[in-house]
Amino acid sequence: MLRNQVIRYIPAFLIAVGIAVLSLWEQPQEPPAFAINDKLVHGVLYAMLAISMIAAVGRDARTRVLPYIYTCVIATSYGALLEILQRFCTLTRSGEMADLYADAIGAIIGVLLVGIFEITRSRHLES
Repeated sequence: MLRNQVIRYIPAFLIAVGIAVLSLWEQPQEPPAFAINDKLVHGVLYAMLAISMIAAVGRDARTRVLPYIYTCVIATSYGALLEILQRFCTLTRSGEMADLYADAIGAIIGVLLVGIFEITRSRHLES
């Protein structure tokens, strides 16, 4: 049983590792035109992270609000940590508040999508 619980978190773990690699990879500065796309990428990646995290907690937990709040807080905190690491541990990357905002918005959108799906699903099953 414990093995099944751990296995459910593997997608979230792999997405988190992928985000860390992409965030900390040394690369030349992107041109200003890339800035909007960069924020979109941040949002999508953190929405994927949040969806995979909330999916891992199990269907029973998704009927309560706290797992959604915790997921947003954890995903956003992870984004903040990576922005701090970019600022102080890389030469070609810089931590930006705009990236952190995009991370938080992405996480919120991810949990909202799961919440909407769960509400729609439960209403469909009731009828």
